[in-house]
Amino acid sequence: MTVRRRWIAVPVAAVAALVLVAFGVRDTETSWSSAWATAVQYPIYQNWSAMGFSDQTVRQVIRLSQEGPEVRVRLSNRYGEYPLPVAAATVAASAGGAAVVPESVRGLTVGGRSSFVIAPGGEMVSDAVRSVGAQVAITLYFAQPTGPATQHGQALATTYRANGDHAADPSAAPFTDTSQSWYYLAGVDTLRSSTDDVTVAFGDSLTDGYRSTPDTDQRYPDQLAAVGHHGPVVNAGISGNRLLTDSTVLGDSALARFRRDVLDQPGVGTVVVMIGINDIGLSGSTGPDGVVFPPVSTDQLITGFRDLIAQARAKGVRIVGATILPFAGSAYFSPERERLRTEVNTWIRESGAFDAMVDLEQALAAPGDRTRLADGFDSGDHLHPNDFGYRAIAMVIAPALAT
Repeated sequence: MTVRRRWIAVPVAAVAALVLVAFGVRDTETSWSSAWATAVQYPIYQNWSAMGFSDQTVRQVIRLSQEGPEVRVRLSNRYGEYPLPVAAATVAASAGGAAVVPESVRGLTVGGRSSFVIAPGGEMVSDAVRSVGAQVAITLYFAQPTGPATQHGQALATTYRANGDHAADPSAAPFTDTSQSWYYLAGVDTLRSSTDDVTVAFGDSLTDGYRSTPDTDQRYPDQLAAVGHHGPVVNAGISGNRLLTDSTVLGDSALARFRRDVLDQPGVGTVVVMIGINDIGLSGSTGPDGVVFPPVSTDQLITGFRDLIAQARAKGVRIVGATILPFAGSAYFSPERERLRTEVNTWIRESGAFDAMVDLEQALAAPGDRTRLADGFDSGDHLHPNDFGYRAIAMVIAPALAT
């Protein structure tokens, strides 16, 4: 498939004169912890991102993994080619669907300004506001054309859109359009309320939670708290992502985005790496971006993992490696690809290269058949777990995080 984009020019006169955030500018205070995050991607035609927004309000509902007395919001224009004008922004307690609790609505500002502009390739960190609880609605109004939007494709959560300015409107009524992606939203931080470090779940669709039940927070990082893990956990998975190869559809490679999506998260102490199945499954074939991916070798994958390990240790971040799940019966499967998976998993188990290892293959494989997901954990495509499978992953990972 060939990916085409139609870029929309944003008139310079429509953009506020002051661009507040330049590429790479971040608050480095150590008192903040990431409480929710997502990995941003290029605009695509499968959602609202290719066209962007104009005189529209977008409301996105997320659940924080840890609360604190104050919160701040991170917005990203990483893949934008034009300055991004945000005319108004609010944060509020979700009341279900697109509705918010009226008395909880708080305006978001940057440097005290209620409207601001994010430079192309840049990221914005809002001023702090009082916490509104764990279930948070972040609402953005774009008065002027934004151009194509930086986004996260597989949110598995409903995003709402309204015409006109409804940033401070508590009602759900104007929000008649829905999407299953996130737009411009990169993270939410809280002031530290404990000494627990942040754990970043890093990987592909198995971390992103693909084929879990939408709007129920059944991804494995969400379920870690339910099985006993204490401390914030944020999700840096991208569906289809690969360890070694960049893609405009499947995201920058794990190697390219590891610093941004893991090591730059405020308060990070541990990362769980679960990636490699797409490198193997697309080896020697054409990806959804229309690019032919050459055959991958075990040595190449191991070299990639060693690169992630070196990056993590250089920053003092503990790195946990997860074996690659069984995939027999899926569209990816072949004997040669199974050989690759087996060899990589053997290295993950036996090399001692990671600070800790979790054997997800052993935990989720069918009895007597290590090549196939157990029926009770299979979503039906023989590649992705169902809600019970994601719970099983969380149950295996939680003890490794406590060690």
